[in-house]
Amino acid sequence: MGFGFNLGMIFIIFPAIVILFILYVATKKQYFGKAILGIIVCIAVLIMLAFTICVLVSKKELKKHDYYGSYVVDRSYFPGKQANWQYDHYRFEIKENDSIYFYSTDKQKIKKIYRGRITTVKPTNSERLIFKMNKPVHHIVKENPTTYRGAWDFYLVLHSDKFGNMFFKKGAWKQIDSQ
Repeated sequence: MGFGFNLGMIFIIFPAIVILFILYVATKKQYFGKAILGIIVCIAVLIMLAFTICVLVSKKELKKHDYYGSYVVDRSYFPGKQANWQYDHYRFEIKENDSIYFYSTDKQKIKKIYRGRITTVKPTNSERLIFKMNKPVHHIVKENPTTYRGAWDFYLVLHSDKFGNMFFKKGAWKQIDSQ
């Protein structure tokens, strides 16, 4: 818990419990004992609630192995024709041997593969992804991605000189349903 919680416990809650305990021993009245029990139960509930909220909203801490997998364009950020086209033409895969394969595709057909290696750096609690692509380098993977973390997942943003920011999420490529 934080400094304020500790300060409150030392200067407010513990003295209140001690005073209530002294009154309970001196008077033998049940409501002093119930008040002590109520305070302790309230504190326990507050601690459990704070812990639960912290677990639910804290950002995922990524390790190198979290990056392994297949990535596709996330069409939900800027839905429409351009996102659908990007989804059908670009995807990549990071394998457990630290290889990256960036695919230039025509829907399910792979037209060209750009290969490279990945490493990670750990400037904070979460590791960041670094691309080391072989020449020639495709314009989408010439810079390192930016990782945005949520409580349960993450997505990568790759900058392209032609398309601007492209949002990639983990997942398998699937044919887009025609409307």
